[in-house]
Amino acid sequence: MKKILVFIALVGSLLTFYNCKDTSNPENKSLTKEITFKKDGELTLMKAENDSLLVKLNIEIADDDYKTQTGLMYRHSMDKDQGMLFIFPDSEPRSFYMKNTEFGLDIIYFNSSQEVVSIQKNAKPYNESSLPSEGPAQYVLEVNAGLSDTWNLEKGDKFQFSKN
Repeated sequence: MKKILVFIALVGSLLTFYNCKDTSNPENKSLTKEITFKKDGELTLMKAENDSLLVKLNIEIADDDYKTQTGLMYRHSMDKDQGMLFIFPDSEPRSFYMKNTEFGLDIIYFNSSQEVVSIQKNAKPYNESSLPSEGPAQYVLEVNAGLSDTWNLEKGDKFQFSKN
């Protein structure tokens, strides 16, 4: 009986030692890699009345479930000449929100003819409020907050894009 008690005490000591080991070593920590911009194509915004160029952007394209659900979440920033273009298979009323998005955005909704339907300006970081389109949209462009005003972008203005 004494041998069993000594054995149990020894096993208990070893388990205690194992559970108390130092886990602050950086090699034991899980590292998360920052998500960076990946250029998938280029997009040109134009005025509706005369097709004059407003701006050219490098775009990252979100065209599958994972990319459209994640969007620009978990990123720290985006350059002013960049945007994320969401491409949906059909045109219907859309709504976005800013959950886990660290910087302000302008969210620009386009119909199937690639014309601006509406713009949600200066969407606030981390805000989970619904930001709906004012009509059916097949494309959505996210750019840094304030840029749609800088470009004087309005309903009816158009875009074209090309993939790499």
